[in-house]
Amino acid sequence: MACRISELVIDAADPERLAAFWREVLDYVELEREADGSIAIGPPGAGFGGPQPILVIGPTTDPRPRKLRLHFDVNATDRDQDAELERLFALGARTADVGQTGEESWRVLADPEGNEFCLLRSRIQPVDDLPGRNA
Repeated sequence: MACRISELVIDAADPERLAAFWREVLDYVELEREADGSIAIGPPGAGFGGPQPILVIGPTTDPRPRKLRLHFDVNATDRDQDAELERLFALGARTADVGQTGEESWRVLADPEGNEFCLLRSRIQPVDDLPGRNA
């Protein structure tokens, strides 16, 4: 028996804005709001324990002390990398420089709070289209 990632927790100065950004990027929906201001988002119709992890975005006033030791990699499911890059910029992503050469096949970006993530070149199937999944 192995473990599976069920949720990823992100601290944010503005959980509302960051949750809105990642909802649009991942086509997630709001699942729950906690009294402490945390917002849980996840895949529509699945939620906690589903095939994809949910994100829990919680409020913090602590500044980010150093480079994150974890980042997201995302792949477009219905368009090429350039078209997805334009969509992400329109949502509030921006280019991030982490020392890349410019020859990489991925694009390094930052979300509205400066958390780095990479947009990979390859397009992948949506979860509902994977073999063994009922649409």
